[in-house]
Amino acid sequence: MLKTFLFGILLGIVAAAGALYAIPAVDQERRPSIISVTPNGGNTELFHINLPMDRIMVGAPGRSEQLPEKLEWPDDEVLSGVQVELFKVNNAIGKVIGVASRVLISENGADVVDWVIHLPARGSMFVTMRTAPKENGSRTGRLRAGSREFGLLTGIVSERWVVDTSGEEDAPSGRIELTATYIGAAELLQ
Repeated sequence: MLKTFLFGILLGIVAAAGALYAIPAVDQERRPSIISVTPNGGNTELFHINLPMDRIMVGAPGRSEQLPEKLEWPDDEVLSGVQVELFKVNNAIGKVIGVASRVLISENGADVVDWVIHLPARGSMFVTMRTAPKENGSRTGRLRAGSREFGLLTGIVSERWVVDTSGEEDAPSGRIELTATYIGAAELLQ
């Protein structure tokens, strides 16, 4: 009886493992990267965020309209100069391919903008930017760290606000364009 019971457990484990192998529980769809080669050596990839449709969350002290509506931003002195936003990220052809967070910290004149962009099945990248925009209104920053596909890359990421001028009723008010220029493997550049 004990041998039959143990054989049944072993057979059940083998059957479950075989079923998970044949029919994966998680099958992340990997959308093809839309990357162009830059003349100076490197690759460029364009992402965009349509506002307000792609905004998932925004939290900041003293903000009258939080998103989601029932979000209660902590009333703590430590978070007085912090604004956090979460977005859906679209590729160059408008397909949602991931999520991103932007954290703006303003404290004692030292402002910081940090982006974390996560693309399932590809990895994540951490970018720090200057808060002061350039003359054309864009900000630039460096790809500081990454995981998986972005783990060994270094590069530059720029953020630019583009106002929608189409005049369509359901059109977004504008969009944030993120242009990532991957220069090369970080270990090769050292």
